[in-house]
Amino acid sequence: MEVIENAEYITIGELVRLTGVRYSTLKFYTEEGMLHFEQAEENLTRRYRRADTLERILLIKKLKEDGLSIPQIKEELQKA
Repeated sequence: MEVIENAEYITIGELVRLTGVRYSTLKFYTEEGMLHFEQAEENLTRRYRRADTLERILLIKKLKEDGLSIPQIKEELQKA
């Protein structure tokens, strides 16, 4: 776990472990353009910038708790 917590880039599975957010939810956020990733050409694995992505997931959680819909959250994320 320490390796993941210090890595610059992590996979979606590692994001699940760090955040407790379900894989399907993170995949949805990615497909909706709410989470940014880079894709390695060799094996097409999506890699997320750990610090930026964790911060963004926390913001999404807060906006959801505040009662915003997905379209509203996407709008807020564009401002951030």
